[in-house]
Amino acid sequence: MHTDRVVVVTGGAQGIGLGISQLFARNGHPVAILDLDEEALERESEALRAEGCKILARKLDVASREQTEAAYADIRKELGPITILIANAGMAVSADFADMSIDVWQRMIDVNLTGMFHTIQAALPDMQEAKWGRIITISSHAALSGAPDRAHYSASKGGVIGLTRALAREFATQGITVNTIPPSLVETPACHRDIAAGKFPPLEMITPQIPIPRAGTPDDIARGCEYLASEGAEYVTGVVLPVNGGMFIG
Repeated sequence: MHTDRVVVVTGGAQGIGLGISQLFARNGHPVAILDLDEEALERESEALRAEGCKILARKLDVASREQTEAAYADIRKELGPITILIANAGMAVSADFADMSIDVWQRMIDVNLTGMFHTIQAALPDMQEAKWGRIITISSHAALSGAPDRAHYSASKGGVIGLTRALAREFATQGITVNTIPPSLVETPACHRDIAAGKFPPLEMITPQIPIPRAGTPDDIARGCEYLASEGAEYVTGVVLPVNGGMFIG
């Protein structure tokens, strides 16, 4: 893979996104890490710079088109044109559907789905000019299987899969591929916080149910992104790549 290609990772300072940022940065790519958490941004970007990686870090709420365009302007100025985008930023909160407020529903859609619209559309001009691009969205197995108390989350992530497939068809003749990875159980700090709060069962109760009997890691998802962003995946588009150890097959 050409390591001079600029990689943008939204939600790139935590969890799955951090694993993706680290892999591409350590492979030699200039990486723009965009995240809402300023503390995590500073900590993780400095750690990668200390390893010799070329990193640009910017705070971003992907629900804001204005913030997205401002961040992308900085990326183009400091790193160059954007040709690989991993649209990972998202949120996941539980809410009973019968009592869900419009505000709770709308915020989920604004971040998880409209945020994808902003971050993908704003990156497209560089890819179209280069006649080469890789767009990888991070969806969720909840879009395929559903999830109790997460109707808004499942709906938003289902929208991500539909958007991915539509864009794959729309831009295939322009050298731009668009694929998605829907993770299942991934061991992250957020996962452990949910377990500690009683919102999620302990991992040892779940992993025996997975054909490859362990939780996924951010590195597992990152390696899937690495493949989809590679030259070797030039004939792969519109794919839902389930990097999940066989937890959900279908």
